[in-house]
Formats: sequence, C-alpha cells, structure tokens
Amino acid sequence: MATLFFSVLGNLTIVVCTLFWAIPSFLLGWIPPRGTVTFWCARAWAWCLLVGCGLRVRVVRDPAVERRGHYVFMANHQSLFDIPLLIATLPGQTRFLAKRSLFRIPIFGWAIAAGGFIPVDREDKSKAREMFATAIARAQSGVSLLVFPEQTRSLDGQLLPFQRGGFLLAMKAGLPIVPVGIRGTFGVQQKRSFLIHPGTVEVHYGAPIPTTEVDVRRKRDLVETTRARIAELAGLAPPAVAEAAAQSEV
Repeated sequence: MATLFFSVLGNLTIVVCTLFWAIPSFLLGWIPPRGTVTFWCARAWAWCLLVGCGLRVRVVRDPAVERRGHYVFMANHQSLFDIPLLIATLPGQTRFLAKRSLFRIPIFGWAIAAGGFIPVDREDKSKAREMFATAIARAQSGVSLLVFPEQTRSLDGQLLPFQRGGFLLAMKAGLPIVPVGIRGTFGVQQKRSFLIHPGTVEVHYGAPIPTTEVDVRRKRDLVETTRARIAELAGLAPPAVAEAAAQSEV
C-alpha cells in the first residue's frame, strides 16, 4: 500500500517540484556569482523530491571533508534518485558534469545551463577540450565539481568501469577527490518503472584523496584507489586489482 501511495505522490511531486523550482533557477541563475541561486533552488527541489517520495536520508561524512572546501566529488551511480540525494547533502556549492541531452529539456535544461552546470557530449569527443576548460574555470571560481566516473547508471547496482576524464580533470584543477558511496537508491525505482518504493537511502562521503602530487604515470593508482574506496563506502564488493587497473586505460 505504501508503494502505491508514494508512487502516485512521488511522481506528482517530481513534476510539480521540478517546474516550481526550475523557473526561478532559470530566471535568477545568471545573477553573480553565477549558479549560486540555482544551487540553493536545486537543494530545495531535492529535499522536496526526497520527502515526497517517502525517502529517509542518512548522511555519513568524514570529518576531513570541509564544508567550505573545494573538491571533485566522485560517486557511484545506481538511480535517478542519486542526483537529488547528492544535491541535498553536498557540503557546499557544487556544479555537476551532466550529459548534454539534459540541457535540451525545456525549463529544466535552461535552469541547469543558467546555473553553470557543465554539459558533457559523449558522442562528440572533439568537445572534450572545451568541456575541460569550462570545468576548470568553474573550479577556479570557487566551487566544487561532481562527476559520476561510471558515466551512466548501473543496471545491477554493481560498479561499472570508470572513465578517466574525471580523474584528469581533478589533476588539472589541482583539487582533491572525495569518494562518495550511495546506498539504497537502486531499490527506490527501477528503470522504466512507475513504482516508487519508500525507504532509507544513505550517502557516505569519504576522506579526500590528494591529486596535486599525482602525475599522469600514476593515474592508474589514483583510479584504483578511488574505485576501491567508493566500493567500500557504497557497501559493494571491492573490485579486483586487475579490473580496477584496466579501467584507467579507458
């Protein structure tokens, strides 16, 4: 009965809250410093969705993660609900790297564009240089960045191969990587399903991993360390060393 109730209420909440908060985000997101208003609107949107869908949130944050610090957050990706969970709990102003197709959605796409979120074109690799320059400029403006190193949602909840772009970005920007483990969102709503299952979702923020002393030759070690830490924080089986190392070549 609870599933049916929150399926109706939750899906209605998603539509209404997205429209309600996207409009001021689009209109006010350009106000300097760019994206600040959008991020706070997104925070309200995220909590609205989580509560409306019957989700209880548990946050565990390593004391070394400073609320005013600047980082590249890297999280596992299980569900559409990962995004509101992260927006609701990130310790400070953060801009997402998001697939370009999201920016084409009326109102919603306009809002994230106004807020300084960064489009990633997975089909046109020639735009990678432009994306890197934009992301580094955002980081230098005093905000953190969030990357899903798997780049897409896992269909079984286990970690997918990690792509190297986020790690190169962190190294070029000189920002520490904060590994983030998400638990519980995989069971909230399955892909292409209307049903929303209420319950508890968790997000675990691990200790920052420095990147300033890491050169390109040690990138494989950085990928392996980060992937193992994310798996641990997410309560997933640790990746095999050979498998993790192979991902740094992707």
